[in-house]
Amino acid sequence: FLDCAILLQKVQLPLGATCIDVGTGAGFPGMVLKLMVPELRLTLVDSLGKRLDWLGEACGALGLEGVERRHARAEELALQSGWRDSFDFATARAVAELRVLCEICLPYVKVGGRFLAMKAADCDEELSAAAHGAELLGGRLLPSYRYHIPGTEVDRRVIVVEKVAPTPKGYPRRWAKIQKSPLS
Repeated sequence: FLDCAILLQKVQLPLGATCIDVGTGAGFPGMVLKLMVPELRLTLVDSLGKRLDWLGEACGALGLEGVERRHARAEELALQSGWRDSFDFATARAVAELRVLCEICLPYVKVGGRFLAMKAADCDEELSAAAHGAELLGGRLLPSYRYHIPGTEVDRRVIVVEKVAPTPKGYPRRWAKIQKSPLS
């Protein structure tokens, strides 16, 4: 929870902001952000329906409203009408390598919005490899934030990619193509 809550120290979420949490798994970081910022309009995307069913039950038990759950592969959902350029923020934690994440997540973000990738502190190589691909997808890498999770020996990093131009048509590509030849 602390790992995800730190996002709010590093990024300002305006009232009524929209956020898509790609590959949400058990709801991290999306559910933590929603608990801390109830006005956040959150969409949780995961390829496993059981996870989303559980998150629906958790939302009900916690009285959380304004949370949409979508059972889909993120790279396919981004190509459907109404999803592209629709969110102020996209988040991902422990999903994939940064080049892959940029291709999957940036198409969801509005121009002027941001993609927040939660990564290990020592991700300099990954960050360098993703810079050109992020630009190709309409993004610009901003300074990242390093932090220490209180009460642990764990250091982490938030990578911030600002969306400065629309993502070109044709992205994201099919999953097999993304895996075989990540943008660099």
